[in-house]
Amino acid sequence: MKCETKIVARYAETDQMGVIHHSVYPVWFEAARTEYIKMAGMTYTQLERSGVMMPLTELSCKYIMPVHYEDEVTIITETLKLSFSRVTFRYKVMLNGSLMAEGSTTHAFVSTESFRPVSLKKVMPDLFEKLRSSCIAE
Repeated sequence: MKCETKIVARYAETDQMGVIHHSVYPVWFEAARTEYIKMAGMTYTQLERSGVMMPLTELSCKYIMPVHYEDEVTIITETLKLSFSRVTFRYKVMLNGSLMAEGSTTHAFVSTESFRPVSLKKVMPDLFEKLRSSCIAE
């Protein structure tokens, strides 16, 4: 499963050089991941109301080409790795068919009550299977 999220670069996201500031990409990744989870059949709100949170444990981003104000980028989100207690998403920031940046985020599955790790396969088997079936590498 691939999710494509379109974002138009805003002026407030640019730096003094007129390009999108490096700190914006994690925010874009979050927006794309939110759409991806929704496409998998559940919103983040539903996930948390069901007792599971996904705190970030790792983030990486490689900046390849600059994105400028008013550029419309497409962020392609995929499940890269999945275990019972963690998931890694991959992001590709595309502009007119060119790769501008790529990155990944890793998240743990934890209980909203105890903040201790939980097995997504046990507590949300449908969501786990949806993510597993589209996983690039396990």
